[in-house]
Amino acid sequence: MLTRLDRTDPSLAATLDRPQDVGSRPLRICLLSYRSNPHCGGQGVYIRHLSRALVEMGHHVELVSGPPAPELDVPIPVHRLACLDLYDPANPFRLPSARELAHPLNLYEWLSVSTMGFPEPFLFGLRAWRFLQRRGRAFDVIHDNQSLSYGVWAASRRLPVLATIHHPITVDRRIAVAAEARLWAKAKQLRWHSFLGMQQRVARRLRRIVTVSHSARADISRDFGIPAARFSVVPNGIDTRVFHPLPGVVREPGRVMVTNSADIPLKGLAYLLEAVAAVARRRPLRLVVIGQPKKNGAIERQVRALGLGERITFTGRVTTEALVRQYARAALAVVPSVYEGFGLPAGEAMACGVPVVSTTGGALPEVVGPDGILVPPSDAHALALAIEDLLERPEKAAALGSRGYARVQQDFTWQRAAQRTVTVYRELMRDYGRF
Repeated sequence: MLTRLDRTDPSLAATLDRPQDVGSRPLRICLLSYRSNPHCGGQGVYIRHLSRALVEMGHHVELVSGPPAPELDVPIPVHRLACLDLYDPANPFRLPSARELAHPLNLYEWLSVSTMGFPEPFLFGLRAWRFLQRRGRAFDVIHDNQSLSYGVWAASRRLPVLATIHHPITVDRRIAVAAEARLWAKAKQLRWHSFLGMQQRVARRLRRIVTVSHSARADISRDFGIPAARFSVVPNGIDTRVFHPLPGVVREPGRVMVTNSADIPLKGLAYLLEAVAAVARRRPLRLVVIGQPKKNGAIERQVRALGLGERITFTGRVTTEALVRQYARAALAVVPSVYEGFGLPAGEAMACGVPVVSTTGGALPEVVGPDGILVPPSDAHALALAIEDLLERPEKAAALGSRGYARVQQDFTWQRAAQRTVTVYRELMRDYGRF
C-alpha cells in the first residue's frame, strides 16, 4: 500500500539508518500529513512551508502523505500511502473495483464514506504505522499533522512522536451542528465528525503537542482534556516571498475582499454578506470573494435575498499569483470567521499591506493585534461599521496596512516558525532519551 514519488539516494538511506549522536547535528525528520492539499485548508500550506524552512536550516526531511499529491518547494522524499482517494475532485465517490475492496482497509474506507463518515485520519494513521514499523528508526522525530490516529499513538510508544493540532475540530462540530435546522442534517454532521473521539483519545496520550496560538491551546486543552503544560505554541508563518505589496498596482476605492470557504458556517461569510448589504445602502462598494459557493446553496440564496448580485464577485479557485494581485487591488480585507485556530488569511492580507477588518474569533486577535480593526464574531452590524469606517478614512486604512505589514515581517515568518519547531523536536527527543 505504499508508493514513492521521490527516491532517496541509497548512500543517504544507509546513513540515515545508522544511529548517530543527535545533540547538535541536523535532525532526521519525518512529517506525516493525511491531507496535503496546499489550496484548500491550512494543513497543506503548513506542510509545504514548514518542510522548506526545515530543509533550509539544514535538516533532512521526508514526508509521508495521503492524497492529494503535495506541492512542495524543495526536493524531499515523499512517500505516498495508497488509498481509494474517494474525495478526489476528478472522480469523487467513485465505485472501487472488487480487487480494491479485497483489501480490508480499502473496504472499511469505502463503507465508511458510503455511510457519511470521514475515515481518512484513522486509515492514514494505520497505513503510516506500517511504514514506520519499517522505517521509523531512520528518523529522530516523527511529526504528525493532525491525523491523531491510533496508528500515530502506536508509533509513539517506541518512537519520538509529536503532533500539531491547528485548532480543535470540536469547535467546527459545534458550529456545523448548530447551523443545521433539521435533525437529520444534524445527525449527518455528527456522523461525519465521529473521528473526533479517536483524536481526543490519541492526543491525550502524546507527550508533546504543537499548536499555533495561545487561543487554540486553551480551547484544545479544555475540549480534549489535556494539561496546558503538554503544549508548545508555535505560530504559523506567512510566505513573505510570495505575499507582499505589488508596486504599481493601485488599490481600488470601495473594493472589499474576503478569502473564504464560502459554505462553511465557521468562516462567517453569511455575516459579512449582511454587513455588505447594510453598507451598500449608504455608499458604493464591491465585495470580491476568493472562492465559490455551492450552487443553489445557502450563500447563493442569501446573495439573492439581499439583492447583492451586482455588488459581489465569486472568483472560484485562483492561483497564488492571482490571489496576491487581488490583495494589491483591495481597499481592505475582511476576515469574518466565527473561529480560527490561527488565521492565515489575516496574516497574508497584512503581508500584502492590506488593512484588515477581523473578528475576535479564536486566535485572530493574536495575529492581527492592534494593527487592524477587531470586532466580535457573528456580528454583522459591527462588521458594517468597521468596513464603512475604513472606506471613509483612507488615511487610517493606509496606516493600518503599513503597520500590519511590519507586524508580519517581525513576528510571522516560516523561518522563525521552523526554528521554534526544532526546539520542540529536541525537547521531545530528550523526553525519549534520544540525546
